[in-house]
Amino acid sequence: MRIFIAGATGVVGRRVVPALLDAGHGVTAVARTADQRARLEARGAQGVTVSLFDPDALARVVRGHDVVINLATHIPPMSRLFLPGAWRENDRLRRDGAANLVGAAIAARAGRFIQESFAPIYPDRGAQWVDESTPLSPVRYNRSVADAEASAMRFTSGDRAGVVLRFAGFYGPDAEQLVDMMRYVRKGRSPLPGAEDAYISSVSHDDAATAVVAALDAPAGVYNVTDDEPVTHRAYVGAIACALGVPVPALLPRWVTLLMGSLGEMASRSERISNRRLREATGWAPAVASVRDGIPPCVDAIEEGRARDAAA
Repeated sequence: MRIFIAGATGVVGRRVVPALLDAGHGVTAVARTADQRARLEARGAQGVTVSLFDPDALARVVRGHDVVINLATHIPPMSRLFLPGAWRENDRLRRDGAANLVGAAIAARAGRFIQESFAPIYPDRGAQWVDESTPLSPVRYNRSVADAEASAMRFTSGDRAGVVLRFAGFYGPDAEQLVDMMRYVRKGRSPLPGAEDAYISSVSHDDAATAVVAALDAPAGVYNVTDDEPVTHRAYVGAIACALGVPVPALLPRWVTLLMGSLGEMASRSERISNRRLREATGWAPAVASVRDGIPPCVDAIEEGRARDAAA
């Protein structure tokens, strides 16, 4: 198949592109810079530079593709999460970029559109499992998730299949968020608000990428992409602390969470999210069952990278 992918140079996209190429697909990948384009083309993809906010240009470059994948996001680092306007570009990508790309895919008569979405917008369900039938409960900063999902669902008609992948919290050896969390834990501060027994659902970058490839065969609809074993906030922070060899810090008091506004309210929720639907529809399964297994090697890789940089 000929596959067009936006967000090809992000932490998930740069894993998806080689997987698609290795599977024998032709890949056209969006690159924002000349260096990114050169790296994609060296790997075997066709690189293009196009704005998701230019419908006419998108229509030209998407023409002739069978599948369109949208992984484009603009997530601010933890140090900027609470600043005014920090999420504006991400909202624009979800609202306008996704709509423009769906329009281009429809005009190109593509058969499938895969849209990245965000799983941690479900309501707090305590220890209960959460599946795709649970109504969404976005907060102010991430309401645009619903816009991106609506665009993908608009694609579904007749022989066209729109697929939404609601990814749980990402982590990996190249995750800026994990680096920030390590910094907090090393200083004896927790990076997570909420109760110690609240559940957090996660997925490694590598497993997220294999889910995107699996979605090429998924029926139209919405799917959670998460590991098999969500853990409590204390267990998550504990996994980082154990890998760093430092004491497990106490979680943030409730008054700090309140000061964090809507972002703190969402991050403090207990969301034990199930991946059952994607498993049953495609046979996909995460290679890493839990952050208990996945975070330690990521922390080790980050620490080793720092040591190499310091010695260079």
